[in-house]
Order: sequence, then structure tokens, then C-alpha cells
Amino acid sequence: MGAETEYGIHAPGAGQFNATWLSTQVVNAYSKSTAHRASAGGETRWDYTDEDPLADARGWSMARAAAHPSQLTDTELTAAQIALEGGETGDPSLPPMMNMVLGNGARLYVDHAHPEYSSPEVTNPLDAVRWDAAGDLVALAAVRRIAATPGMPGVNLYKNNTDNKAVSYGSHENYLMPRGVPFQNIVSGLTPFFATRAVMCGAGRVGLGQDGSGAGFQISQRADFFEAEVGLETTIRRPIINTRDEPHAVADKYRRLHVIIGDANLSQVSNYLKFGTTALVLDMIEHGTAPVLRFADPVATLRAVSHDWELRGKHLLADGSAVTALEVQWRYLNAAKEHCAANGSSHPETGDGHTAAVLAKWEEVLDGLGRDPMSLAGQLEWVAKLNLLQQYRTRDGMAWDDPRLGLIDLQWSDIRPEKGLYYKLLERGRMERMVSDESIAAAVESPPSDTRAYFRGRCIQQFGANVVGASWDSVIFELPSLRRLQRVSTKEPLRGNKELTQPLFDRHQHLEDFLAELVSGSV
Repeated sequence: MGAETEYGIHAPGAGQFNATWLSTQVVNAYSKSTAHRASAGGETRWDYTDEDPLADARGWSMARAAAHPSQLTDTELTAAQIALEGGETGDPSLPPMMNMVLGNGARLYVDHAHPEYSSPEVTNPLDAVRWDAAGDLVALAAVRRIAATPGMPGVNLYKNNTDNKAVSYGSHENYLMPRGVPFQNIVSGLTPFFATRAVMCGAGRVGLGQDGSGAGFQISQRADFFEAEVGLETTIRRPIINTRDEPHAVADKYRRLHVIIGDANLSQVSNYLKFGTTALVLDMIEHGTAPVLRFADPVATLRAVSHDWELRGKHLLADGSAVTALEVQWRYLNAAKEHCAANGSSHPETGDGHTAAVLAKWEEVLDGLGRDPMSLAGQLEWVAKLNLLQQYRTRDGMAWDDPRLGLIDLQWSDIRPEKGLYYKLLERGRMERMVSDESIAAAVESPPSDTRAYFRGRCIQQFGANVVGASWDSVIFELPSLRRLQRVSTKEPLRGNKELTQPLFDRHQHLEDFLAELVSGSV
């Protein structure tokens, strides 16, 4: 599993610079930062060879001519295209830098008008939280570098999902699944879960509607931007279940489930539950034990759940009955407890070491939401934000349409610890930590040890000057003595881990020797 976070970007007083160019400067700045140079020796670009963003899991591909430009993620914008985005492109002496692969196995790049950090592949929700949070430190290092660069406009980055002016940007999740699971089973098993999941992992938002003009507070940043139940798009007609079929792995063995419905989370508990519970639901779908229920109108339910922060509303099922969002989540939790007890993954002594903790936290928050949502203000992000906003409303007599509340909402997500309101609460011990600051800082420099991300990250660290391209499923080396390129495929996500490849890295400081043993098949 892994995360993709598009950061909101703003350069106060620098309206002549368009957001796409500013985003390239975030990538450029990180490439020159101390944090990056501590873990990599080069500026590795992205290998687009195996990318196919228009392949649909339902069995067809969208014609390229019919695709929205934002769907064409298998090419890199040129400087001329950046200029066409609108506004000045900035100082030509600072060429746009669109893509880089980091020493921790992650990717930092420009996704149209936003800088995006894609975390390395991990195998459990705690590591998903850790390497996603590492991305916030990467973004912060870039912001600090830009601020210290003479002549550059200051850039602020926000870990949120909307500018409250009808624009939304994504926080996506990715999960590895067996290709043999019928896609319709994924749709039917996930849709009710996703329509109600925000009660645990929503980031909270001031304003109702895509432009935020409706007065009020809602649980999710993203819910009002979804318009379909199933579809390929990610920026228009957004679907609850995305059908992009781009496995980044052995295609006839795996699929990558691309989840676009989640909020960007700063809260570690919300992020942990987002990954942990979804992984368990996918396991139930794979084995045929997921709950069977269907909402009459899933998209309308998604929005209604988000607007119902008191958690009192009932939502119509296709069979004519009605349920609350919490009742749906309890059904999934109880099914997961039974499923995991049967397969042994939740056993306290012989289990996998993660499932029991996810189930316990899931039950803890559902119980707390049922009794008093505000009891979870130290854990769940939307509750923490609502609690803070209510304090301001009480103190200053502000109605929900007071623009000052929108500014507080924005300030919550500022990635600068001295500015961000989430970080203020974290510093004061009012938000629960699940991973330490030290382990997050280490994840900025080091890749996960148990996936192919270890191989990718170590290649960047040890041979970065000779790695000319990389992707999730490849690393491309330039052999200086032979004047040729050599592409190493990494299509098995659990190979290339530390156990298998660390001895190889330790044995060889010279690239030619390293590759000679690698391609000999002995690793």
C-alpha cells in the first residue's frame, strides 16, 4: 500500500507566477536541499515506459483523444506547456524540474498545478502513516529552501484537498490486490464502506458544496466533489470507485486498486485507520466475506454522510431499509473481526502483528463516535478541527459563514509547524501519535525494508549519479565505461527488499560489479 498527496500551493503576492511553475520550483528546491543530498547523489527522473493511465479495469482502454488532459499522467509537461497554463513561468535561469525519485524510494513531482509526493510501497498501515508523514517533511524542506533563496517568491504548501473555490486536488491511496478478484466484487464490497468511511478518516471542512458557499461544517474535504459511483476519471466526474488499471507490477498476477476518495490526513490516527481498515475490507472482498448491502444512491449518501457531523442521519439502502453511517461501519468491523479470527491474522500471539491493533482502534473510535464524537478530538482529524472551530465560534460569536472560519480551516493544514494549527495541537500533546517524530525523520532518508522500495531507494543513495531513470517497477542505470543504459525490472513488489539485496549493495561499490552480479540471477 502507499499514498499520493497533492499539496495545495499558494505564493502570497506573486500572482504573476502560475501554480504549475511554482510547483516545479518545489521539486527543484528539494533537489538542492540538505535533506535530499543527505540521502541521494543524483537527480533521478521518472521512467514512463510501462505507464498506461487510460487502461480501464472493466476491460477496455479510453481513447487518448477522448481523455481529459489531467488523465495523461504518462508524459511530462514541457516549459512551453507550463507557460500555457497561464501567467509568467518565472526566472528562465531556473529551469522547470518536474520529477525526481528520492533516496527513501518515494517520488516527488509536479501533477499539473500541484507538487505531489508519492510514498514508497509499504506492507502495513503504520508504515503507510510513517512514509506519508515523511512526505510532509520533504515538502517542508522545499518550502524552507525556497524561502531562503533570494529573488524567489515565498511558497506555502497545505495538506488539504480544496481551495474552497470549486477546485479539489487529491490524496490517493494504492493497494496491491490479486488480479483474479472480479472487479464487480470490489465495487459492491467497497462502495458502502467508502460512502461511510469518512466518519473515521475525514479531515473536516468549513463550507458546503464544491465552492464552499453553503454555510456549515462537514466531515470530509472531498465528498462534495464526487459525481459517479464507478469510473476512470480522477479530476472530472470523480467516481467513488476508480477503475484505472495500471498495476505497476506483474500485470497478469496483480492489480493496483487506485483509491481517490480519501482526504489528506495530518492526524496519524485517521491516516492509520484509512489504510488499515481499507486493507482489511479488501481482504474480506478477496475471500468473499465482506458485508452485502447497497445504498440506493451511493453518491448522494457519500455527501449526506459528510454533511451530517452529528452522525444522526439515516441513509436509504436499495432494499428500502435505512441505516446510519456508524451502523454500516459496525457491520464492516464485525465482519472483519470474524474474518480475521477465522484466518488467524488477529491472534494476539501468532497473528501478523498489525491486524489486531487495527481492529481494536477501529472499534475504539466507532464506540467513541456513538457515545460522543468530541471524545475523539485527540484522535480523529475532523473531530479535532470541529472542536477547535467551535471554540472560536463560542469565543467570538462567529456564524458558520464567517470568512474567518475558512481561514482557520486553511491554517489547520499549513505544513509549517510554526504556522499549522494541527502542529500546534500536536506539539501540546493534544493529538495522538502513532509513530514517533524520529521514525518519520528517518523515513525521509531511508526506504522501507520489506518491499522493492528498498532496492529503488538504495540504488538512488549508492549509485544515484548513474541512475538516469526509475519508476515503481524499474531502475535504469547508465554505465559510464560502456556508454549504454541498462534497465532493471522490479515488477515483483515484495522482491528487492532489504533481506534479499542489502548484501549485494554492501559487496559492491562499483556499479558494473553490482549489475553483473544482479543480472547473473544469483539475487
